[in-house]
Amino acid sequence: MATAAAGEDDIAALAKGGRTNFFGFLLRLLARIPFLFIAGRLYGADELGRFALAILVIEFAAQLATLGLKRGLAQQLSKNERPHVHIVWDGLLIAGIASAIAAAILAALPEIMFPNSGINGLEQLLPLSIVGIAWSDVSLAALAYRHNVAATVRARAVIEPWTISIAAGLLYFYSERDGLILAYALSMLAAFLASIIPFIREYGWPRDWHPAPAALFALTRRNVPLAAADAIEWGTRNVDRFILGLFFAPSIVGIYWVAQQIVTLPQKLKTSFDPILGPVITQNLEAGNTAAVAAQVRQVGFWIIAAQAGIALALAIPGEAVMGLAGKEFVAGTGALAFLLAAEVVAATAVVSESALIYIARHRNLMISLATIAVQILLSFAFILGMQELKLPVALQAIGPALALPIALGFASIVKARLLSRLLGAPVSPLRWALVWAVAVGGAVGYLFTLLPRSFEWLELGLGLPVILLSYGTVIWLKGFTKDDRVLFRKKSQEVEADD
Repeated sequence: MATAAAGEDDIAALAKGGRTNFFGFLLRLLARIPFLFIAGRLYGADELGRFALAILVIEFAAQLATLGLKRGLAQQLSKNERPHVHIVWDGLLIAGIASAIAAAILAALPEIMFPNSGINGLEQLLPLSIVGIAWSDVSLAALAYRHNVAATVRARAVIEPWTISIAAGLLYFYSERDGLILAYALSMLAAFLASIIPFIREYGWPRDWHPAPAALFALTRRNVPLAAADAIEWGTRNVDRFILGLFFAPSIVGIYWVAQQIVTLPQKLKTSFDPILGPVITQNLEAGNTAAVAAQVRQVGFWIIAAQAGIALALAIPGEAVMGLAGKEFVAGTGALAFLLAAEVVAATAVVSESALIYIARHRNLMISLATIAVQILLSFAFILGMQELKLPVALQAIGPALALPIALGFASIVKARLLSRLLGAPVSPLRWALVWAVAVGGAVGYLFTLLPRSFEWLELGLGLPVILLSYGTVIWLKGFTKDDRVLFRKKSQEVEADD
């Protein structure tokens, strides 16, 4: 009975985090639309392409600088060997040193960030963002360990996107060339402040804390496989942009980047579960309760796939209208948008399985991740070169990396789920037949809206998108959701009553 009660508490904690993150998704959606409109209409595809390649390098450096602490911190805290405040400040110190080194390298060699455009001086300040990004990630991971997911939503879904949207609009009148870059730096600074303030309130300043070089080195070494897995997972979502930059003009990269930005909306639904899923998994692994871990992976995996599939349908079917928000020239990226959205649905099983694998089979997980990105890169080059050989239009050639992504992530999902299932001795697959029926119904409803004349494109987006979500959600609710799934939508008062 005690085990069952603990399992219900874990599901309730995951559901609470899921509700908070879904609210954050809606806020991010509202903030992302004006940014894409401003960035596309004011700055244009060429400037967006230059900006997209620059932040690709910055965010990759920041990903490495966190040294896997976004997820590894939960494992360190669950051991309770030292005061938590000392552990989290150790993490901040490590991330600060690593990000300072990365920032210094990029400031000295800004050509790495801007390989196909000139440098006028301001670009050398952009690497300072790396420190803020890394510290923000570690702070939010520490807060999530104590189930404070609201801080992540506030920093990442409200302050960061609204800051970049407003700043991009205002700074355009200062510099059309550097406005986006400066807006990005301001948004990272704002997100850092929104992360570090609640972090200090929760953990406080470290008292009697003395950084131990040997302990810090050991922590860094233990986190290398996890940091590499995080960097590879991030790379699978961004290496396609780099490959496009090798073959095509900045305008093509800019169009593709807009599609990627739209896809980050459903993508955040699964990555935002990491902070709340990590502590629950590590605590059950410490207790030896592998059956509970498998149940949590199945549960959260289904929630994520169910949400992502509905969002993917709603954004892909009226895809031309969605991409057209940034301007007519961006409609060419509709095909890439569809494949990128499909990739997020396919990837959900791999990402959720990895949430447990990083603690019980981190080296094997790393090998699978390396194989995944290798498959993705090889397929991307093969598709682009093959279509060039066939002399297909450039717009079709540029879809090659987007087509390679769902294939590579599908491979990762199958292999990682099978490995985790074997290690836990229980099934972990989140797939259910109700997903097929819901996608069929949502797709049919969406197809009807595509039959409207082009002059009614606004209706396809304004009415079609919510109707697709509603029809899809109705089928999932009636056919797919069990009692445990409906905890995700339980009101707070009902939770308190159940606990009593």
